[in-house]
Amino acid sequence: MAKKNEFDLIENPEAVVTESLGKVESFVNANKQRITQIIGGAIALFALVWAYNHFIAGPAEEEAQIAIYPAQKAFAQDSLKLALNGNAAQLGFLDIIEEHGSTKAGNLAEYYAGLCYLGLGQPEEAIAHLDDFSSNDGVLSGVALGAIGDAFADLNQPEEAEEYYAKASKEQVNNFLTPFYLSKAASAAEINGDYKAALKYYTRIKEEFATSNEAADVDAMIGYCEAKINNQ
Repeated sequence: MAKKNEFDLIENPEAVVTESLGKVESFVNANKQRITQIIGGAIALFALVWAYNHFIAGPAEEEAQIAIYPAQKAFAQDSLKLALNGNAAQLGFLDIIEEHGSTKAGNLAEYYAGLCYLGLGQPEEAIAHLDDFSSNDGVLSGVALGAIGDAFADLNQPEEAEEYYAKASKEQVNNFLTPFYLSKAASAAEINGDYKAALKYYTRIKEEFATSNEAADVDAMIGYCEAKINNQ
């Protein structure tokens, strides 16, 4: 039998298609059990995911959202210890993390717990909880990163504080939070003796956020940093 080449596709395409279908049919027949197992497994996985979301994850999330509300209310009233630890009548953020850690509310409780610890003067605990928090919301992520910067500042670690303030300034750039964290990053850089980095932050405030509160005295800060750099 002559060897098939590209001219077979042009002169006798039906034969090529028939042969290809025959090969597919042979493969299916030879691997019918395996294919059935794969398809069955995919259907079972889909059913399992659907059942989890419908019967477990949904109700668990709703329960967690209800449970976290009293702690959020206490936090808004500046009752940080109550918000963090709860009492006999309500759960605190630490309880939410322990009992509902796999839910969105449990993740949010990490954020609140970090802020509570920061407000209570326990920066190391604040860092631990804020570091466990994750969010697709740029504002929340920015505040969490900035709070970690504050915690490192409380620990007299200006280099780490600057790092997190700089990260916070890059989350969802806006005219309020971005210059605020740029100013904090600049201050931390100054404390660390890195006036070139501080100058970079102040210059960005001047050029990109001229109407912000932080821009009010930014020219003086730029001049100060330039003088420090010239004297080095």
